[in-house]
Amino acid sequence: MQTSHRPSRRRFLSHAGSGIVALSLLAPLRHALADAEPQNAITPQAALDRLMAGNARYAAGKPVQRDFSAGRAARAEAQHPIAAILSCADSRVAPELLFDQAPGDLFVVRVAGNYLNQDVLASLEYGVAVLGTPLVMVLGHSNCGAVKATIQEIQKPQALPGHIWDITDALQRGIEPVVKAGGDKLLERAIAANVEHNVARVAAAQPLLATAVQAGRARVVGAEYDLASGKVRLLGA
Repeated sequence: MQTSHRPSRRRFLSHAGSGIVALSLLAPLRHALADAEPQNAITPQAALDRLMAGNARYAAGKPVQRDFSAGRAARAEAQHPIAAILSCADSRVAPELLFDQAPGDLFVVRVAGNYLNQDVLASLEYGVAVLGTPLVMVLGHSNCGAVKATIQEIQKPQALPGHIWDITDALQRGIEPVVKAGGDKLLERAIAANVEHNVARVAAAQPLLATAVQAGRARVVGAEYDLASGKVRLLGA
């Protein structure tokens, strides 16, 4: 049997030694994707302002009229998203629509319950370290079914079908303190707690995201989308 000489991911990170070294190894990828003035060569605050302005247009029913075929050829060559969005997989939550952005503007990662796992982390690392995305937003939403299921699992554990328990198990750490405390508007507070918990995890994720945040190249924020009004509100801002 032949032994593979391909270094494992864990071994690679141990040799990298730090986020700075790891980022330097990604420089050729970033260079290959760059153009003269990419649209994401902006500050994290500028990216956030653009998202919130787009949401204001969406909520008011005044989105920008776009020809989605325009720029298709250019987008086939490279992408320069202004923000990475960790969003719930809920069919009613469509980040490009609710932020009134065009194709190529957002790097969207979706999973029920908008929580961080290894696959999501790898995707967000690619968005920030390779594509140069200056902003990461963890986006929860009102009436979230994943959060509801997690509350029920904490209050009255029961068998869940298939692999759905993977979701409630992942969300439990961020939500459980709120559920144990009890009180009014439990679902609303649990949704916010889940977002804030994952914002902290994303911002501290080594080696790439934490390094980018500490250097000021990227910012991580939390937000909640209201299904009824169409408005997004920032959490912890």
